[in-house]
Amino acid sequence: FRDMVKALHRAGLEVILDVVFNHTAEGDHGGPTLSLRGLDNATYYILEADRSRYANYSGTGNTLNANHPIARRMILDSLRYWVDAMHVDGFRFDLAAILARDESGSVMPNPPLLWDIESDPALAGTKLIAEAWDAAGLYQVGTFVGDSWKEWNGRFRDDVRSFFRGEDGTIGRLVDRLIGSPSLYGHEQREPEQSVNFVTCHDGFTLNDLVSYDHKHNEANGEHNRDGANDNRSSNYGVEGPAENPDIDKLRTRQVKNFFTVTMLSVGMPMMLMGDEVRRTQGGNNNAYCQDNETSWFDWTLLAKQADVHRFVSLLNARRVLRDIEHEPARVTLNQLLRQTEITWHGVKLGEPDWSHSSHSVAFTVGTMDGTRYHVILNAYWEALEFELPSVPDGARPWRRWIDTFLDSPHDIVEWEHTPPVSGHRYRAEPRSAVVLRGAS
Repeated sequence: FRDMVKALHRAGLEVILDVVFNHTAEGDHGGPTLSLRGLDNATYYILEADRSRYANYSGTGNTLNANHPIARRMILDSLRYWVDAMHVDGFRFDLAAILARDESGSVMPNPPLLWDIESDPALAGTKLIAEAWDAAGLYQVGTFVGDSWKEWNGRFRDDVRSFFRGEDGTIGRLVDRLIGSPSLYGHEQREPEQSVNFVTCHDGFTLNDLVSYDHKHNEANGEHNRDGANDNRSSNYGVEGPAENPDIDKLRTRQVKNFFTVTMLSVGMPMMLMGDEVRRTQGGNNNAYCQDNETSWFDWTLLAKQADVHRFVSLLNARRVLRDIEHEPARVTLNQLLRQTEITWHGVKLGEPDWSHSSHSVAFTVGTMDGTRYHVILNAYWEALEFELPSVPDGARPWRRWIDTFLDSPHDIVEWEHTPPVSGHRYRAEPRSAVVLRGAS
C-alpha cells in the first residue's frame, strides 16, 4: 500500500483514505463476536438505556462509542499510523456526525474526538473531510464542529438534482449552491473549499443511473430491495434502464454533461465519482457495497463507447485546473470572495431573473480575478428559451461559446483557445441544457 501511495505521489496525485469509525462488522445484539464486543462491549459501543441492545445510529446494528477515551485513543492511533507509516494525505470520515455523539447518543457541542483529530500535531496539514450526517437523522452540513474540516455538501447534491429534473421551487436553492452555499457556510467565515460539491458518490446511483432509473433496483443485494436510499431525485426520461431510443439516450447524455458543468464550475471543491465520466452503470443498484463483480467494477470498454462524455469531462477539468487560485493561499473567506466578485443575475431578459416558484432557468454574468468574464445560462425547462446577452464593450471581442451541452461532440465543449464567436444579442438555450460563454480576458 505504501509503495502505491508513493507512486501516486510521484504522479502528482494525493491519496484520501475513506475511514469508518462509526460501527464495526459485529452487527446488532445477534451478530458475531469478532473484536471489540469480546474485549470490552460497554466501553467500545453506545448501548441503549437498558444496556441490553446496541444503539443503532449507523444503520448497521451498532454504533462505536467514539468519544470514550479508549475509543478516541484507538482512532487517533489509527489515523497517525496511516499518515506516518503509509503517507496518506487525508481522510474522509464515513457518517462523521456519529463522532459528535456521547455514550448516551446525545450530540455534544464540542466533541473531544473531533478536536483531538484537528489539533493533533502528527495530523497537521492532513485533509479532513466529513460526511456530516448519520443514519438516525442527525444532519450537520453547515454546522459540523471544527475549524479545518471540509464537508460533503449533501444539499448541493439534492438541489442540483432537483433543478435539472425540472422540479418547482428549486431556483433559489440552486443559486445558493452555485456560489458556495453561503446560507450554509457564510456564518463560519471559512474558505470556499469548505463545501465539497458533488452530485454522485460511492453511495447511491451513479450519474448514468441517476438519469436512467426512476427507482432503485437492489434485488441482487438479497434484502428484497429494502436497502439503499429511496430519495434519489432521479428520472429515466421515458424508459426504465437502458434505452434503445436515441433521443432518450441523447437527453441522458446531455443531463450528465449538465451535472458535470455545474459541479465543476460552482464555488467550492468539486468531487466526481469514478466512472461517471464514461457513464458507468450499476444497473440501477444504489447500494452496491456488497457487489464485488461487474456491478461495481470499472468497464474499460466504456472509454471508447462513451468517448464524447470522457472528452467533455477532460476539457472541463483541464480548464478548472487552470483557474485563478490567488485567493487560496491568502485564505480568503467565502464571504470575502463573494463581496469581491462582480456577479449579475438574469432571466431571459438581462437583469430580470425569475425567482418564482415555477422558474426552471437562470443566467448570470461573472468576472473572475484574472479578468475573464463568463456568461452562464442554465435551462432546466423542457422547451428552448431565448436569452438576451450582455453587451460587449467597444473594441472588445464578442462573446465566444465554450460550452453548450445540447450540441453534439466536439461542439458541446470547445478547446479554450478555439472558442467560436457568438453573433447577435441573444442566445437560444435548448431544452435541458447548460451554456457557458466566455468574454475577453
